[in-house]
Amino acid sequence: MAVKIRLQRHGSKKRPFYFIVIADARAPRDGKFIQKIGTYNPLTVPATVQIDRQKSLDWLHQGAQPTDTVRRILSFKGVLYLKHLLRGVTLGLFDEATAMEKFQAWHLEHERNISKKQEEAARQRRQMRRGAPVHRSEN
Repeated sequence: MAVKIRLQRHGSKKRPFYFIVIADARAPRDGKFIQKIGTYNPLTVPATVQIDRQKSLDWLHQGAQPTDTVRRILSFKGVLYLKHLLRGVTLGLFDEATAMEKFQAWHLEHERNISKKQEEAARQRRQMRRGAPVHRSEN
């Protein structure tokens, strides 16, 4: 049985909201699924993603294949990086404590970048409400 990690659409017309689910590849998009591991809301700025990192990592180790969009979400949340680090542990390149330190350092930097983007988006919204021109910083 081929297992996929994919999005299951919910929400009303033109207001999408997705569940991230584990499903048989033959099941319909919004049909039967094995397990729900998270949610994805693309309407917020930046998009809101809540995912159970451990469950998704377990399913990836068991051979579940993510779709392209879910692969980007897992990469954004650091699940694929953590899988990569744990692969290094199994190969004996470093120990698990070092892998977790590397992941925590990446996670802190990632959260800092996200909060910076949220503050920038909030600042631009405030300027748009006032009618002032928006100056976008080059990154």
